[in-house]
Amino acid sequence: MSSKLPRAPKTYDDFSKTFPELRAAWDQLGNAAKAGPLDDRTARLIKLGVAIGAMREGAVHSSARKAIALDVTREELNQIVAIAASIIGLPSAVAVWTWLRDSESKP
Repeated sequence: MSSKLPRAPKTYDDFSKTFPELRAAWDQLGNAAKAGPLDDRTARLIKLGVAIGAMREGAVHSSARKAIALDVTREELNQIVAIAASIIGLPSAVAVWTWLRDSESKP
């Protein structure tokens, strides 16, 4: 992914120091996923969609921060919520929308 992505949260860094082998395995998975024709922005939007569908709040926050760093707009994030709403339901869509809004205000 792009070098302009935001810095990982301190908790992630602390976890990585405590569990270096898990971090190495995680990095290997991420590197393997980069192989293919999708550009960084498209791959990030897909990861965000998967995180939304799985209702993984932390992954939604992380993917949203990284998407914003790749110049994904508020309108594009809102459209992703609208697309997901018919699949995940209105209460879940509202929850995801709040997570995305939270991600915009965090460094």
